Amino acid sequence: MPRRSAQLSLLALIAMVAAMLAGAAYGVGAGRSSDPGVKIKSAPSQFGKVLFSGSDRAIYYFDKELTPKPECYGACATAWPPVLTNGKPEAAGRVKQGLLGTKKRSNGKRQVTYDGHPLYYYVDDPEGVVACHNVDEFGGLWLAVKPSGRAVGE
Repeated sequence: MPRRSAQLSLLALIAMVAAMLAGAAYGVGAGRSSDPGVKIKSAPSQFGKVLFSGSDRAIYYFDKELTPKPECYGACATAWPPVLTNGKPEAAGRVKQGLLGTKKRSNGKRQVTYDGHPLYYYVDDPEGVVACHNVDEFGGLWLAVKPSGRAVGE
């Protein structure tokens, strides 16, 4: 009987390690300080240099949000997904690391902020294109962001 117990313990240990590895592959347990943060970079656009994600998605401010607290949820967040991160966001190009931060959303996920403004993508923007600057939707304007921290047009 002791041999069977040892076999069951070994199988339980293997199952636990496999579950942990599978969870890590899917981001379960994310948010630790050792997790990589999303990269925010500057790149040229028709509006001059503006913020993009590391995967070349244009980034926007929602002018309705006057504090770092996100207000875009539900249908708004479906159309304008928040820029989320597991770790500390990383600056590249002309982006200023000191202006990057995060704010916790109501679901506990961390949204990236820049100069105190929550950041968003537009769901249908093609990579490398700022297609939705100055769009009036969900009670405010969506504006592309300059590396200085100001919205395009300010």
